[in-house]
Amino acid sequence: MSAAMMRAVVQDRFGGPEVLRVQEVPRPEPLPTEVLVRVHAAGVNPVDWKTRSGGGMAGVLGEPPFVLGWDVSGVVESVGFGVTTLRVGDEVYGMPWFPRAAGGYAEYVTAPARQFARKPATVGHEQAAAVPLAALTAWQALVDTADVRAGQRVLVHAAAGGVGHFAVQLTKHLGAQVIATASSARHTWLRELGADEVIDYTAVRFEDAARAVDVVIDLVGDAHDKTSLRSLEVLRPDGLLVAVPAGVSPELAEAAQARGVRVSPLLVEPDGPALSRIADLIDAGKLVVEVEETFPLEQAAKAHVRGEHGRTRGKLVLRTNA
Repeated sequence: MSAAMMRAVVQDRFGGPEVLRVQEVPRPEPLPTEVLVRVHAAGVNPVDWKTRSGGGMAGVLGEPPFVLGWDVSGVVESVGFGVTTLRVGDEVYGMPWFPRAAGGYAEYVTAPARQFARKPATVGHEQAAAVPLAALTAWQALVDTADVRAGQRVLVHAAAGGVGHFAVQLTKHLGAQVIATASSARHTWLRELGADEVIDYTAVRFEDAARAVDVVIDLVGDAHDKTSLRSLEVLRPDGLLVAVPAGVSPELAEAAQARGVRVSPLLVEPDGPALSRIADLIDAGKLVVEVEETFPLEQAAKAHVRGEHGRTRGKLVLRTNA
């Protein structure tokens, strides 16, 4: 393979995991203010397989062919004109370009330097690649949107997943009380992460077990048993529901207004400065990164099958063998 080419997981049509194939494609070159990063590992997220099949961010990316993936961790290979924050050889991680195409399932990516941050020093690339999209979603929901404060009560749905396990830990870091929903097999682990109460959603209705909640971080949505609508019942007056998967429907907005509570949609954005703060928390031992399984780049389809058909503990990651 020539220096002008690289391996990437390309899909040329929408469909099941079988549409993902490793091919040689042209290696990108950084424009002014951009860096070229040699990717060591790429995170796998639900938005990836939703987009692969024609949902998720497919409307943003347009028709295939394209390369999926937004979470990356790697080493700066070269820098474009004007870059002053990073240098060749720096270990970095990030979620560049989201929701536009970043092409993270590849050996190289280019993006604005300020959409990256220096990788946490205490974890390897595979763990670092599991962080950006999930941790930034949790951060932007709890810190930027809900402004969670010490002493509040926060309910986190799907607490054992990628975003959820970060949301539990960040809520605890902010001094709030954490109520988590998850299957019983995850309860001990979630308590180790800091959950004060854990609700087995398969055994009880969460609205019967949680009350007087200030903030709900809804990582499930109304498509599954009307989770968003039911969550309004547990909120205090003027409490806030942050609806992550599908946003706020007219029905949800109307129901929230009738109950005197607030609702907000959230779509995560690239944020280098927040990633730097998250890296500090990881290096200080205040934020644990859970990677359930890693796959070689050639097994991207297998990683999608694993993610779609099994409830993962934390994240799944691809490694490029860089």
